[in-house]
Order: sequence, then C-alpha cells, then structure tokens
Amino acid sequence: MAERGAPTLSLPADWPANRDPILALNRMGSFDWDLDTGLLSMDAQAHEIFDVTPEEYDGHAVSLAPRVPGGEGHRLDALVARAIKEGRENYGTYIRLRRRDGTLRWVYTQGYIRRDETGRPRRVFGIIRDATEELDDIAGREERAAREAARRDQTNVVQITTAALAHAHTVQDVIDVVKDTHGLPLLGSTSLVLGLVEAGRIRLVAEGPEGASVPGTRITRIDEPYPMSEAVRTLSPRFIESAQDFADLYPILWPHITGLDITSAAYLPLIAQGRPIGGMGLLYSGRHGFSTEERNVLVALGSSIAQSLQRAMLYEQEKDLAQGLQQAMLPRTIPSVPGADVAVRYRSGYAGGSLGRDIGGDWYDLIPLPGGRVGAVIGDVQGHDTHAAAVMGQLRIVLRAYAAEGHAPATVMARASIFLRELDTDRFATCLYAEADLSTGVVQVVRAGHIDPLVRTGDGACRRVEVEGGLPLGLSAEFGSLEYPVCAMELDPGQSLILCTDGLVEQPGADLDDGMRALAASVAAGPDDVRALADRLIALAEARGGDDDVALLVLRRRALTERRPVGRLQQHVAPGDPEALTQARHMVGAAVRSWGARERSDEIELVADELITNALMHTEGAAVVTLRVLSGTDRRLRVEVEDSSSALPRRREPGEQGVSGRGLLLVDRLTDVWGVEARGGGKCLWCEFVVPERD
Repeated sequence: MAERGAPTLSLPADWPANRDPILALNRMGSFDWDLDTGLLSMDAQAHEIFDVTPEEYDGHAVSLAPRVPGGEGHRLDALVARAIKEGRENYGTYIRLRRRDGTLRWVYTQGYIRRDETGRPRRVFGIIRDATEELDDIAGREERAAREAARRDQTNVVQITTAALAHAHTVQDVIDVVKDTHGLPLLGSTSLVLGLVEAGRIRLVAEGPEGASVPGTRITRIDEPYPMSEAVRTLSPRFIESAQDFADLYPILWPHITGLDITSAAYLPLIAQGRPIGGMGLLYSGRHGFSTEERNVLVALGSSIAQSLQRAMLYEQEKDLAQGLQQAMLPRTIPSVPGADVAVRYRSGYAGGSLGRDIGGDWYDLIPLPGGRVGAVIGDVQGHDTHAAAVMGQLRIVLRAYAAEGHAPATVMARASIFLRELDTDRFATCLYAEADLSTGVVQVVRAGHIDPLVRTGDGACRRVEVEGGLPLGLSAEFGSLEYPVCAMELDPGQSLILCTDGLVEQPGADLDDGMRALAASVAAGPDDVRALADRLIALAEARGGDDDVALLVLRRRALTERRPVGRLQQHVAPGDPEALTQARHMVGAAVRSWGARERSDEIELVADELITNALMHTEGAAVVTLRVLSGTDRRLRVEVEDSSSALPRRREPGEQGVSGRGLLLVDRLTDVWGVEARGGGKCLWCEFVVPERD
C-alpha cells in the first residue's frame, strides 16, 4: 500500500468503478483500489461499515489502519499478495474491524484482481459487508459440523482398531493394540482398563496410562459390585453419565478414582459366541453423557476387540497343541556323547506368526553307536500339519532303529526310504545322516535331498561340505533309485559339524547358495561354544522371521578322554582251515597276556572261541577276529567277530541234555557288555571286558 502523501498519479478514466445501486440495497459497500497509486476509493456504505466519515478518509488505504487490528491487517495483506502471486482472479475472507467505541465486528470482503495485457495486476475492486449475523449462523453450522466430524472420528475408531487387530495373533498382540492404537485418544478417554474372564473371576491384563487401575481390583469376582463385573455378568454395557452417577451407583469404586477427574465412563462386556470372555472400561474427563451414536460406536468397538481376543485365544491354544505335539515327536533328551559337545535347537514356525495348526515335520536325532561312534540325523518331512508330524515321528524311530542295528549309513538311508514308501503316505522327506567315529574323527555322510552340512574349523572358519546325494526318502524307493553315495570326511578335534533344515537357510526371493553362504558367515562369526553358537543361529532365524520350522544340530569333536584305542590285533579265519582257527586262538591268548588281562583270561578266551566257532559253523563263510584295547575312564578289552551272514543270532534254551544253544548265554554271563551290528551284507558280534590298568 502507498504511504500517506505519496504523489498523485494519473488514474484510469473509469476510476473509481461505477457503483452498483443494488449493492447498497443489500447493505454492501464497494471499493476500488489502484495498485499503482495506492489510492482506495470507497462508497458511502463502505464508509459506514468501516465507521469512518468521508471527511476523515483521505483515499489512502493506510489511513484505515486504526479500524483494522494488526493481526487482521497482516492476514488480509498476505491473502491478497498470495492471490496476486498465484495468478488468481479473486479472493474472499472474513476479518474483524474495530469500531469507534472499540468493539469488534465481523465483515466479509471479496475482491477481484484486474490485470493489464501483460498480466501485471493493476487494480483490485470488490465488496465489503457486515457479517456478524451470518457468522452466528456459521457458528451454528460449524457446531453441527463439529458434531458430525466427531461422529466420523468415532466411527473411524472402530475402523482403525479393527485394521490394527487384523494383524494381532496373540492375546498380548490384542492388548498392545488396545493400549497403543491411535483410535482411543479420538474418543477422548482419559484411561482404559481391560480384563479377561478366568474361572469366574476377571483378571486385569491391561491399563492405560500406567496406574489407571484401582488397587485391589487386579482380580475381582464377577458377582462383585464393580461396573466391569456388572457388564460381564449381565452381558450389557454400562454407561455412566456423570460423576454423581458414578458415586451413586458404585460407591466402593468411586473414592479411588476421584483424583482422576472422571466425569463419565463406559464399561463394555467383551462377548464372543454368546459368552463373556472379558470386559473393557473407558473413563472420560470433561464430557457428560453418551449419545445414541456414541453408544453404538463403543459397542461396535467392544465387539471387534472381543472377536480378536477369541481368535487370539484359539490361536494360542492351537500353538500350544502344535508345539506340544512337535516336542513330543522330538527326542526328550540328547545323550551325552564321550568325545563330543552337542547342542540341538528347534524353532517352531509359529515364531514367525503363521496361522493355523502348522506343525512342522523337521526333526533332529543323536544316536550313540558301539565302538565310540555316534549317528547324527537331521530331516524334514514334506508339509506343515499333524500328518507331517506323525510321519516324522515314525521315520525318526525307524532311522534310529536301523542305525542302532549297525547298518552302514547308505543302508540306513535306503531302508528308511523303503519304510516311508510302504507307510502308505503321499509325503516324502529330506534327510541327512552322519556317522562319526569320534576316536578317529572319520565321518561318513549320506544325503537324501537335504541341504549340505557345514564344518567349522578350529580357527573359526566355516565351509560348506558338498555331499553327493540321492533322492528324498520315499521318492527313491518309489523310483527304484536307492543308491546313496557315502561322503567320507575327517573331523579334527576342535572342529564342529553343523546340520540344519532349510528353514535356517532359505529366505523369500533369495538363492539357496546365497543362503548357505550367509549361514556359513554367521557360523564363522559365532562363538566357539556349541550351545552359544546354536543360540545365536536360532536368534538370527527369529530376527529374520518366516513361517518355516528350523531344526539344528551342532556336534563339536573334542580330545577323546574316554575309551581311546591303544592296541589292535586282527586275524582272518577261513572255513575249514584248522590252522587259521588255531592261530586266532593263540592271538587271543597272546593279546590277553600282553595287555595285562590275565585275571580274566579264561573268560575272554572262552567267549572269543565261542564266537569264532559259531561264525564258522552257522555261516559257512570266513570270520574276521579283531581285538583292541580301549582306554579311558575304565580300561576294556574288546573282541569283535565279523562274518558274512546277515542273520542275527538268537538266544535259545538248550534244555538239560542240550549241547547247543549255550553260546549267547555264556557271552551274556561272562562279558560286561555285548551287542551285534549289521555290517553291509553281514554282521559283527562284539563284547567288552573291563580289565585292570597296566602297572
């Protein structure tokens, strides 16, 4: 605007603009503002609205400053400047003017911007009118609009809360949503309490803010005189309209909440399938009463929370059932293995938040074997349901049985595949079986469609062991391809063998090889202790999430301090060769004497002779006799007789006059421990005798 006393410039011929008499009839004033000179022309009605006389007004806009409060003037100037800058043709706004007596009045002004042919703004002309009565009507409309907006906001509460509850799986998830959702502040609630029904009582499980609940009401009976108890008992909401109503209706509770300045409250029963599962209380400050719409919104909110709570309870029940069944199928304990540290872990797919009864078919097992050997198994049955878990349990048992019988690793896998094929199921399973001789460190690995194992060396490096594998169990039997190549490797003291299922490796959209490399890097960066390493790997799986189960077995070989072989003799005995039989007997006697076992020489020689004779008589083949001394916590002499027959020996009662059938009775009575192992196409009978340490 031009300053007072600015030089007069030439004005347009039509300035000021022609006045419209209709404006005056409608009590509207008009103005014409020349932007080049700053002169502002007003008609008589405009003078009246600004409460200035023609004599007091000199034609310059700045002279109207006493009638326009500073804040209003700045706002009007900014509005006009923005309209000019944005190229608009008009603007309009309500402003306040100060009358002579100092009182304020509302007016409405609307201006039209006229530009020249270059687009430069030259003039602004428009109207101004008294808007006091109009704004009174507007205020009423705004109040109605505010109520409508509040109703929409309250409706949005249900939508916001329902959307958040859709992602809640557990009861705690639902509680977190109720406490943290942005919908509740829109209701204006001062505090909230949420309780669940348990055995005829209500237990509070959430409050907000902290300390909002009344001391002594953490657990209350449903028949007690509390508003939440009453809502749950009657299955009807309780709306408390005022502080006086609260004090009159619930005198026991009211003294404890007077400090919260509560003026009204709503207590809602949480009902699912016609029965109460809990209750929720919303307490308000500064509001009185509830309209019909507000009550409907709150009831709908309670219904949404109740349905989510019931769904979460069912989910947790199914989760407990699934995990309990899964754990029942896995080994209850892992045996202590001399010469090795072992850690096993299992992570349920429920940790990833999957819905449904997703019982996985993943499993692990550790099988102690004779001669200081141990079998390690990791596997995964196709599918995530109770059938997969049932198949897994049966498959784990037969694998353990085949391994304990002494079958070679390839035979164990082939027989397990045949068993699964004959189980009359459409499921297949991937599996990896590793048989480790902890005294020598030799590990034989067979793989049936499973991922490769990893080996962590003593210096912390980790590598993938590529094992040539066969088809998954069940499929190999179906397609008649029961060949499982054996990969032999050595595990030095301090090295660890890591077996896992693909849930620890696979990631959506990622290549399996990339996943194996990432796992190897995690193993290399992990701690040396097998339990700490297993915990770290499972923690990484938890952080990554996912719905697949994870089974993990880590076996670390340590320096063997128990049953270490310190001597070994072997003799081949051909059938029909008396000299070879004699040499075998001499070898046994010499070994007993040289290894300091004279005190048990008669027992050892008698049992060895019995085993050799039985092998030659009943198999019509050769026998291989092996003697070795095992040193450790106790010193033992071990006798092994291997033959080419797969028929296992049977105990028989010889009778009073019988001359045969006493062999296994002698073995059982005279030895400290004995057993039989399948060896490919044959078997091996072995026995051990505790002998004193040599001086």
